[in-house]
Amino acid sequence: MQDILSRNNYMKDEFPFWITRTVQGSISEHGHEFVELVYVVRGKGMHIFQGSPYEVHAGDVFIINPGETHAYYVESSEQIDIINCLFMPSFISDALLSELEITGSMDYFYVHPFLKHDVRFNHRLNLHGQDADSVQQLLDSMIRELDSRVPGYKTLIRLQMIELLVLLSRYYAMMQQQRVHPSPRQLEREMTARRIYGYLERSFEKKITLQSLSGLFNVSTRQLNRLMREEFNRSVFDVLHEIRMERAKHLLLETDDKVINVATTVGYEDQSFFNRLFLRHVGCSPSQYRTGVEIE
Repeated sequence: MQDILSRNNYMKDEFPFWITRTVQGSISEHGHEFVELVYVVRGKGMHIFQGSPYEVHAGDVFIINPGETHAYYVESSEQIDIINCLFMPSFISDALLSELEITGSMDYFYVHPFLKHDVRFNHRLNLHGQDADSVQQLLDSMIRELDSRVPGYKTLIRLQMIELLVLLSRYYAMMQQQRVHPSPRQLEREMTARRIYGYLERSFEKKITLQSLSGLFNVSTRQLNRLMREEFNRSVFDVLHEIRMERAKHLLLETDDKVINVATTVGYEDQSFFNRLFLRHVGCSPSQYRTGVEIE
């Protein structure tokens, strides 16, 4: 089993964010409970993601989701200088996203991290020139704010984090435009469905309604299921339940939490409802899944 880095080692609940710049050496495979955004300032090395190696070098930006595993291998003759930005999805609230009306401008946060692995890392975002300078200036400013902790630093860091994600999404969109796509209208429908999927992946433990999603992504409740069925052949709640069941399976195997606590952690207040859903999706009860009992 790989090491799982706990959020408690880096951040507090009231401000779930941490950032540092370091010369990264080789490090064994590990996962973490938080989102990790990495920017390569200079140098090169090998990034092993979910067991597959990818060379990374100056200007590369990539996101590691909670639960995913990665490692670094750096030759003794090489150095790789990186900025690590760690945060929980709750760091930027839904209310703030709604007020700023920017869910459609966050594709590098909502879409790219949930694409297939080979797409994410063979077509990762690589910055140079003014684009690289703009991103590094934002990251450096967040490091200074966190180090100094001058009054107002939390607000500034949140705003800078939003600016960073919007900026990266702009560069990502420009990169996407260089590839062959369907019609603009069809592309927008696909991207909206993927944004919603990415949001569900990041926020599965919240109380989610069609009305809240409608307001966040500026589409009618009627359109939501239609968009998801066109892209994923499933309804919004079918997708949400599948995401929650996968997370529940992980918690049942990797922790000693009681089943009722697992249910609450993945977003279900009613344990009996959770048990029925788990049986339907997995084919056995949560307790049987944990003990490895085979069901005929």
